[in-house]
Amino acid sequence: MASLTAIFGQAGDRSQDSEKLLHLYWNRAELKKQFAGMRKEQYKLRDQIKQQEGATARLQQKLDHLEQLLIDPQWAGNVVVFYQLRGLALHCQRKLSKFAEQLKQQREQRRHNSQLVQWNEERAREAKSLEREIVATREFVQRVDERMQAERDRLMAMSGLLKLFRRRSVTAVLDRMAKQIAEARQREETLIQKLEDLKTRKPPENQGLDVASKRSINFMILSFAQQLLLLFADDSLAAMAKEASEKSVGAINYGDRQVCEQLLARIRKRSESIDKSSDFAAILQKRAQMIGEQALFRSDSDTVPLAAAVSTIFGIEADGAVTRTDVNLLGENYWGIAKILSR
Repeated sequence: MASLTAIFGQAGDRSQDSEKLLHLYWNRAELKKQFAGMRKEQYKLRDQIKQQEGATARLQQKLDHLEQLLIDPQWAGNVVVFYQLRGLALHCQRKLSKFAEQLKQQREQRRHNSQLVQWNEERAREAKSLEREIVATREFVQRVDERMQAERDRLMAMSGLLKLFRRRSVTAVLDRMAKQIAEARQREETLIQKLEDLKTRKPPENQGLDVASKRSINFMILSFAQQLLLLFADDSLAAMAKEASEKSVGAINYGDRQVCEQLLARIRKRSESIDKSSDFAAILQKRAQMIGEQALFRSDSDTVPLAAAVSTIFGIEADGAVTRTDVNLLGENYWGIAKILSR
């Protein structure tokens, strides 16, 4: 028996060895899982490094290209004009974006204020109704209490056999009145709690704008975009600024040094005229109305009109005369208007 134990070992030893093997197995499986996760993360980081290296290389190429253009006397002036035109386009885009944001905020605030007025009026009506119910309940309690007191006095005034015979019926009446008073006071407490809840009720949050409001805003945004475009009516700087915002530097040759200097002067003058232009709210309203009259939409839920339907530029003179020019301002995305419109 001792020899068998020496060969096979004791049962307790075998159980401990099995637990150790099982523990080692699970540790190995967990390590393999962690190793697989680290390898996956390593591949992901390598891809990110490659993407960053590619982006850095492309940026370096652009910088080298720009440096070569600036070194070349024939192209240095063109580079300055290119970026000045791009700056002009960005300047118009920022003005349009700021106008759109202010307009949206005003409309949202106006709509929210209207909602708050209606909410306050409704809350005031509910409060008055509850207050009337509370007053009516208290008056009811007072009347019943007075009747109870009268019944008690009448009972106390009775004597002899009459008091003995009437006590039970009067007591039943008094109990019924006491129950009515208890119920009325419970109702009063409920009404008072409703009134307190009403006073602490939070006002509604801003629900945003409906489709009609968003369309109206977009007509004004289009009107303002047309106003900006009309400031360039006597030259081609608007189209040139749009082209510069869409192409890369060096893709456009504007001409020799003298031509570039003339363009820079025109750009500077146009930028100043954009900042000085103001006091055209009435014109914007009138133009927005005309845009709205010809606007078409794909569906009843769309807020941005079809580009072809609003491709007429309305120039409104001081005497009210209207001129029309065909420019697909929305379709060609002047001033980045596609991202500015309310949706």
